[in-house]
Amino acid sequence: MSSEVVVSVEGVSKVYASYEAPSARLRQMAANAVARVVPGEARERRLRQWAASQGRAFTALNDISFEVARGETVGIIGRNGSGKSTLLQIIAGTVAPSAGRVAVNGRVAALLELGAGFNPEFTGRENAYLNAQLFGLTKRQVDERFDDIVAFADIGDFIDQPVKVYSSGMYVRLAFAVAAHVDADLLIIDEALAVGDAFFTQKCMRFLRGFMARGTVLFVSHDTGSVRSLCNRAIWLEKGRVVSAGDPKEVCDLYLQAFYEERQGKSTTTHFRRKFVERRIQEKRDQRLKYINTTPLRNDLRLFEFQPDAPSFGAGGAQIVEVNFLDADGHPLNWIVGGEHVVLMVTVELHADLDSVIVGFFVKDKRGQTLFGDNTYLTYRDQPVGGPAGSRVAARFHFDMPVLPQGDYSVNVAVANGTQADHVQQHWIHDALLFKSESSSVSTGLVGIPMRSIELEVRASATVTVENVLMDGARDG
Repeated sequence: MSSEVVVSVEGVSKVYASYEAPSARLRQMAANAVARVVPGEARERRLRQWAASQGRAFTALNDISFEVARGETVGIIGRNGSGKSTLLQIIAGTVAPSAGRVAVNGRVAALLELGAGFNPEFTGRENAYLNAQLFGLTKRQVDERFDDIVAFADIGDFIDQPVKVYSSGMYVRLAFAVAAHVDADLLIIDEALAVGDAFFTQKCMRFLRGFMARGTVLFVSHDTGSVRSLCNRAIWLEKGRVVSAGDPKEVCDLYLQAFYEERQGKSTTTHFRRKFVERRIQEKRDQRLKYINTTPLRNDLRLFEFQPDAPSFGAGGAQIVEVNFLDADGHPLNWIVGGEHVVLMVTVELHADLDSVIVGFFVKDKRGQTLFGDNTYLTYRDQPVGGPAGSRVAARFHFDMPVLPQGDYSVNVAVANGTQADHVQQHWIHDALLFKSESSSVSTGLVGIPMRSIELEVRASATVTVENVLMDGARDG
């Protein structure tokens, strides 16, 4: 990653005023015309004073500062109304800040509001040429790339139809196709992938991963999983201010915690760290001794101790006091071989009377991307499990551990009370238990699935078709 700064945002604020009557808006337009001759900070003060005199003002952004280096992918998260889209619009140059400074080094391709920049009366072809030239391409350059743009958009004959007849998905296809072919230095995306079918979304993701190897990406998403997996850095905005910025996993974890605390009240989980109950120490054994296969490709997973002091949050009605991987006989493990049967046991101590306990877990990779997980709700939906304060609940999840590529992994565990749709998080621990894949046969993908069997058949015929296989099966039957 280069140290060259592509985006510099210094003290950016954006203030909007609202008006009770059209005449007030006209007076403000006249005041703005005069204010344009004064510096930005003075203009912002005048706008604030005017808004205050009208009794209404909305600060969309308040003193935002950060830099994005060449090659970085930065995700911006936050609730609706937090200022995410306004920030991207200011960086893209479609909205002027009330105060502060933005500098962008290089060509920018922005996918902001759905179909922004499209003339509804123009055809897709005409809009593609118009948008590409707005991004800085010459007509000759658009001519050379037009066939590739059409192929990427994959909207068929609609390319010569007015875009006013397009569906929302077709808007996104064409807009993304143009942005993908302008050789931008900076790609700005505002939830553009939230619309469209799964096939096109996957095509866009493949493009993004390729672009990230050479360019800089700045995007807004409500999908924290995408932020964790794609980004080098994340910025969390709330009410126009930066709440947290840094490692995507840490920022997304804090955002998730705030989401639950807003719904159910401030977390009391921090008290658990001082009150943690001493755990039973059981002898652990190395499961690898069971296996005679000594190939270096065996998926050896080294487990570490449960981390009761790992970052956590919750309402405090229950506390997770132990997390262990066990073998089929109930013995704790410190090594696992991928593909083998294991039991994940989560022990919970109740600090309040709970009537419908849900225990769950997620296994995540080092970027915080969820690989797999489950919870107890569906199994006990018709017969909820609960207990009085002081009792303990043990959840056991039996499954075959997938074969994992080499790297670091973590298990997040949580206990809630209620239903899948309506519950209160009592205790959620990020990275409660860590483990490391020391060796693996998996070279691609997120996980490897243990195969029941793999068959390779040679036939006399030069062509093996699905129809052949079905006919053979029918004859055998």
